[in-house]
Amino acid sequence: MLPIHHMIDRGPRPVAPFSHAVEVDGWVFVTGQMPTDPDAPDAPLPDGVAAQTERVMENLKIVLGGLELGLENVTFARVYLTQFERDYEEMNETYRSFFEDGKLPGRTCIGVTGLAVGALVEIDLIARRP
Repeated sequence: MLPIHHMIDRGPRPVAPFSHAVEVDGWVFVTGQMPTDPDAPDAPLPDGVAAQTERVMENLKIVLGGLELGLENVTFARVYLTQFERDYEEMNETYRSFFEDGKLPGRTCIGVTGLAVGALVEIDLIARRP
């Protein structure tokens, strides 16, 4: 089966050459999202990792929603933080609030030296169609 490449009309503006998501055999791989505002892509990023995590999660929900999926369909997440030691706990608190108790996806969290657009956090997802 060939992959299906998705660009979501009201999704965040890509900051590099990629599709918002690629789907193969019911698996949906959502490209890492940045804390940019889809309605004002040139606006400054939100202040602090909590606000940026919230914006990233909202952007991920937009992409998933454009595919008629939601966070309940997410099986795995990867989180990238530029200030791991400083921001890990605060990011986790915000991230956790988007998922139902006891239904968190698998996850990896990685400290990195930099992210596009000067972001503090980026998150990508793997989801599965029911």
